[in-house]
Formats: sequence, C-alpha cells, structure tokens
Amino acid sequence: MKFETAERRPTLIVAVLAFAGIAAAITQTMITPLIPQLPTIFATSSSNTAWVITATLLAGAVVVPIAGRMGDLFGKRRMIMFSSIPLIVGGAVCAMAPTVEIMITGRALQGMGAGMIPLGIALLRDAIPKEKLSSAIATVSATMGVGGAIGLPLSAGVIEFADWRMLFWGGVGISILVLFTVWMIVPAVPGGAPGQRFDGLGAAGLATGLVALILAVSKGSEWGWASGLTWGLIVLAVVTFAAWGFWELRTRDPLVDLRTTAKPRVLLTNVASIFVGFAMYASMLVLPQLLQLPASSGYGLGQSVLAAGLWMAPAGIMMMLLSPVGGRLTNAKGPKFTLIVGVSIIALGYGVALLGMGSTWGLLATGIVVNSGVALAYGAMPALIMSAVPRSETAAANGFNALMRSLGTTIGAAVVGVVLAQMTTTMGGMPVPSEAGFRTALIIGVGVAVIAALVALFIPAKKATEAGVDDELAKQKVPTSA
Repeated sequence: MKFETAERRPTLIVAVLAFAGIAAAITQTMITPLIPQLPTIFATSSSNTAWVITATLLAGAVVVPIAGRMGDLFGKRRMIMFSSIPLIVGGAVCAMAPTVEIMITGRALQGMGAGMIPLGIALLRDAIPKEKLSSAIATVSATMGVGGAIGLPLSAGVIEFADWRMLFWGGVGISILVLFTVWMIVPAVPGGAPGQRFDGLGAAGLATGLVALILAVSKGSEWGWASGLTWGLIVLAVVTFAAWGFWELRTRDPLVDLRTTAKPRVLLTNVASIFVGFAMYASMLVLPQLLQLPASSGYGLGQSVLAAGLWMAPAGIMMMLLSPVGGRLTNAKGPKFTLIVGVSIIALGYGVALLGMGSTWGLLATGIVVNSGVALAYGAMPALIMSAVPRSETAAANGFNALMRSLGTTIGAAVVGVVLAQMTTTMGGMPVPSEAGFRTALIIGVGVAVIAALVALFIPAKKATEAGVDDELAKQKVPTSA
C-alpha cells in the first residue's frame, strides 16, 4: 500500500513525529508524582526506589547515541518504530510489577525509548521540504518540554483519582498508537550510510563510560563525593573514554565520528547543549518544590502535586506555541542567533524567579519565560548540528547532541541537589531546603545560562549563509513511503 509523497503532507509527518516525541517525553517523566509513594507500595527503602529514576536515565544515555547511528545505517523510521517497542514492553512490566526490582527493569526498558526524539528530528532532514525544515525541527524539539509539562499533571491526576498501575497501562496504549501512526504516515527513508558497518566495540565502550560517569554524578551525593566507589567510577569513566576515543579515531566506520564532532561548529554547539540542559533542568527541580512546600515555611506555596503540575503546565504548552517562531527566526537570522536569544531568555527567566518566587503567579511567569527560551534553544541546536554534518551522520550527530543535553541535566540535578541538601532549615523536625538554598540554585541557573550564551557567541557562522539549516536540502528528492 502506498501513500502520498512526504512532499505533499509535511505537516502530517511533523505532527506524527511530534506526537511520538511527546509520548516518549511523557513516558520518561510520568513516574515523578509516584516517587514518594514507591517505598510504601513496594515495602522498601527510598534509596532502592531511587533506582527507578537512575535506571531510566542510564538506559536513555546509553541507547540514544547507539540508536542514532543505527538510524543512519538501517533507516530512521525503522529505528523510531523499534524504539516504541521497549516503551510498550517496559510500560506493561511496570504496570504488573510485584517488586521494586521488576519496576526498575521496566523503567530501564522505557528509558531505551529515549532515542525516539533525536531520531525524529534527524528524519526531518530527509522528509521535509527545505523551506519548512527549520520550523519542523523546532516543533519536534519542543516536544521534550511539552511532554514533561503534560505528563506531570496528567500522572498526578491518575495517581490521585485511580489505581497507579493505570498510569503505565495508559502509557502502553499511547506507545502502541505511536508505533501505528509512524508506520502508516512517516516515509521509509533508506539509511544514509549504505555499506558501512555498526561499530559494536565502540558502542560497548561508550556504554561503559557513560554508565560509570552518570552513576558517579547522580549517586555521588548519596555515596559520598570522596568515597572510593564514586572516584573509582570516575576513574573508570576517564580511562574508558580515552580508550574509546582512541578506537573511534582508528576504526573505519566509527559509532561517533570524532573528527566531525571536533569541528568548531559542532563542538561548541555540543558544549553549549550541556549548559542549556543544566539551565533547563535546574528550574524543573526548583519550581515544583517551591510550589509544594507548606506555606507555613514562609516561602513555600502549599500546593498539592496535582495543583503544582497544573501551575507548570502552561510553561510546556508555551514551548509548543513558540517553536514555529523559533523556526522562522532561524530562517531569518540563522540557528546561532536563535540559540543566543534562547539562552538569554532562559537567564531572564531565572531573574523573574528571583523576584517572583513568593507567589504562584510569579513561578508561573518564571516557567513560561524559561521554557520560552528553552523552545528557541532546543530548536536551534539540532539545526546547527545538521548544518555542519554530512547526511550519512545526521542521526548519529543528533543522538550525540541529545546525549550532551542529557549529561547537562544530570550534572544540573547533581549540583542543584547538593546546594539544596546543604542549605537547609528544619520544618516539623525534618530538614528541608531553605529559602537561601532555592535562591542560590536560581542564581546558579542564571550563571549557567549566561555561560551557554557566551559559548554560543563563539560558534562559527557558515561561510556561505546561515539562513535555514542546509542549502543542500533544496536539491533533495523526497522518497515515497511504501
């Protein structure tokens, strides 16, 4: 059965890929309101249930760059469909989980679906006409924030009014719908690297280094930053990455082409991505806690989990509304300009937070401003990457860029977590983050956003033109889906 060519229905393709991105993002974040209840549900400790989050993070970090490379080799649409399978299976495992160990396994499977968003962004280069590409990239990139904004209040509502297991069964249903719509609508574009082999040794090396690094960063405060385990993992990560880099530079078909990654335009975009990921996630950690702390603290706003999610939802929706604007700005001024504007708006958002953290409306405004900047920045970074790499490396390069953002969020979570854990006050006999701790975290958010802007300033412009993503795309032939 044949469908229309992608050229005749780009809006529908973008809508399907955006839906897939939203579904993947919802799956990653929907567990958040359930975390405080997990020790009671499974009769275990909080340190054990924390692995529910860590397993998802580790699996996503490992799979994203590998899925990107496989998309270049075997077809991006095919890999998007494959990515939906662990979301379906993992959701079913979580829904039926009798123990925390089974829940952790299911969440690790769901983490393997994280490659869906960068794969979808990379596929746009092959399936969307050049004049619509920048806006399409911005729209699909924004789904990471939109999915989180929708997922938080949605999951809080399900947990409050229904059995928590329905949360995961709902995720299974959404993931099945993603698989079906991608199969029906998205064109089957061939892999862009015919004849090349998959670098299995490089994938194993990258996975080992990432697991060691992320475990050290995410668990360092729990294990102790000076502990032998933490430093042992850091040393393992350094040694493994050094050996991995040596291998990648010498193998014929590397998992990640480090020579391409070292190009100033790609390298500085990836460095900026780390700081952007940090800046985005810092607000996601601070705002919900301020909203939910008791009003008796003098700075908390006493909102329920559901109410806090609803106060934050407009910020995610703003990302989707603003993403086409980011695309048009990229077409007019170039992705570098859009990135600088985006991170500058993020910094402004943290300034709004410092002034308005005492009211729900102030935090609502903060979320809207910060996420407006994130929408512009997240749409610009893939455009910068794709304008600097050959078509045969589009998905791998986007996957690596997504990994850099993920590392930024992991580092941001660790740094903000340490600040809030060290700067505390006592409430009801229990230590809670102090007002000064929250203000310090917000100031760090401003500083990190400013650093991201400074890095972005040094990204070199394209020699010919930086308007749009790639002048080469004007010559592309869009294949027909079968």
